[in-house]
Amino acid sequence: MPLSSVSLHPPPALPPTSNRSPPPVSRLPRLTRRRSVLLARAGAADMAAPAAASPSAPTLLEYMGRAGTPADLAVLVAHIQGACKSIAALAASPGNADLSRAKAAGGGAEAVAAGRDAPKPLDELSNEIILSSLQSSGKVAVVASEENDLPVWMYDDGPYVVVTDPLDGSRNIEVSIPTGTIFGIYNRLVELDNLSVEERAQLNSLQSGTHMVAAGYVLYSSATIFCISFGAGTHGFTLDRSTGEFILTHPSIQIPPRGQIYSVNDARYFDWPEGLRKYIDTIRQGKGQHPKKYSARYVCSLVADFHRTLIYGGVAMNPRDHLRLVYEANPLSFLAEQAGGRGSDGKARILSIQPVKLHQRLPLFLGSMDDMLELESYGDVQQKVNPGYEV
Repeated sequence: MPLSSVSLHPPPALPPTSNRSPPPVSRLPRLTRRRSVLLARAGAADMAAPAAASPSAPTLLEYMGRAGTPADLAVLVAHIQGACKSIAALAASPGNADLSRAKAAGGGAEAVAAGRDAPKPLDELSNEIILSSLQSSGKVAVVASEENDLPVWMYDDGPYVVVTDPLDGSRNIEVSIPTGTIFGIYNRLVELDNLSVEERAQLNSLQSGTHMVAAGYVLYSSATIFCISFGAGTHGFTLDRSTGEFILTHPSIQIPPRGQIYSVNDARYFDWPEGLRKYIDTIRQGKGQHPKKYSARYVCSLVADFHRTLIYGGVAMNPRDHLRLVYEANPLSFLAEQAGGRGSDGKARILSIQPVKLHQRLPLFLGSMDDMLELESYGDVQQKVNPGYEV
């Protein structure tokens, strides 16, 4: 019905002679004086935040300028942050439910054959936003994305290589669970410039994680948080929606040496190897190297589970060959190490593993150094039984 045809007149009041009792009213408790003061202060602080934040808390662009980030790299990261702002708005839009559903036709089968997840329109749209922004930067030679079977060559003289998962956890959007973007940045291997474009694209994209010059993720949740490392610590920036700028809120993040949380889908407990079952049984009973009992927290969104682990400590894991080395495991392991933690496949340091395929999968364990070393000491933690889960 058109708005103009809707009556805006209030319903008639009951006549004064009516014997009806007034309807019951649910009354909210009065705010205590202390709560009223806190709410007032919070409101005032929120309004004053944009003006007050600038001198003490730099924006991401200001931080890169002060830290002496190379100009080409700063331009590239500026374009990535612009793309992620667009994806944040897309993830929060009312029309994203249909976009988050996987395609029913042949595209899904093709993706599985290539080692990728079945595509969803929201993944593809996020990929287009990222690729367009990287191309606009003029600083990228090649992009390797979760959404493309092969690397995408952009500029012969682009100084950088970008690997990315444009929208991790997109299946969760429909139920408003946090999602994220993951990326890693390498220098272009100039010694390969005499090879064909196809060979250059492939070999540049399969660099070892030890050669990464920057990595980051963006968490799309109650706040939009951009965590990044240029090889000198891991730093978190939160999107100020009133100014559109990412503001430094988590400088020099240090993951606690040991946490008290493990994050894994333990509904798969009976498919796990003996070592992993023994480790989980031990820590949740408080019988491990840490005398306290561990709690389970699991979102099933890699960026969300990793972000919580980065802040609170503990271990986030997927013990089966599921997560991708190039554009998920390597960037997050880089960030974990720069925060004092560790990334492992259960046996070896992630960053030391040489990729051989673009969509190569492996087990992934990320977290506090002491927790990770204790986990690895159990030996048999990689899940080899994989019945083919739908979720």
